[in-house]
Amino acid sequence: MSVTDQAIERIKEMILSGALHPGARLPNEADLADQLGLSRNSLREAVRALTAMRILVPRQGDGTYVSGLEPHLLLETLAFAADVSQGRTAGQLLQVRRLLEPQATALAAHRITEPRLAELRAILDQSAQDISIEEFVELDIAFHRTIVDAVGNPVLSTLLGILSTHTQRLRIVRGIRHAPAREQAHRDHETIWLALAAGDALLAASASTVHVAAVEDWLATGISTDSPGLDTSTS
Repeated sequence: MSVTDQAIERIKEMILSGALHPGARLPNEADLADQLGLSRNSLREAVRALTAMRILVPRQGDGTYVSGLEPHLLLETLAFAADVSQGRTAGQLLQVRRLLEPQATALAAHRITEPRLAELRAILDQSAQDISIEEFVELDIAFHRTIVDAVGNPVLSTLLGILSTHTQRLRIVRGIRHAPAREQAHRDHETIWLALAAGDALLAASASTVHVAAVEDWLATGISTDSPGLDTSTS
């Protein structure tokens, strides 16, 4: 383990032990380095790394603080990895979405409110208009985000948001060339909405499973032909 890694572990141990609690200000650099038995350079590297992880938060002119440590905020650090994933890794991310999203949609069927249903209806009506593929994909993302947000679990919302939006660029590339897939996606969304409106959790989960599996297959089987640099195949 490198010296920087050791420094990271020691600061994390302070947080886990309660010596540094969420929202606490770190001691000044010299004192903390002495307390942990580290050089100031190693401490700076550790602080930079923990800041990138959203564990620490720098405040201009006021030092560095432990973040709120909310899981959904810490999960945001996965967004970059999801954005740059290709090949087998991208396929694995899609598989995780297929496992989670139908269950989230089923939960939403019991918890969704009339205002959220109206919001989803407005998204669907707008996506049926003569709009660009970029606008359609933005509405697609908003549709799924609204459903997951209805569950009321910010960790789940963040995780599924990362999993669904990392393929945004890929969907735009393919959508330009494959109008039937866009039409099918809209029909799938209509089926999901009807199940949610009926409060039918089983039907909502089934419709979501069919939809997400179709998107996964659509991206995995065709993107390498359309744009080799964006390959999402799982082979």
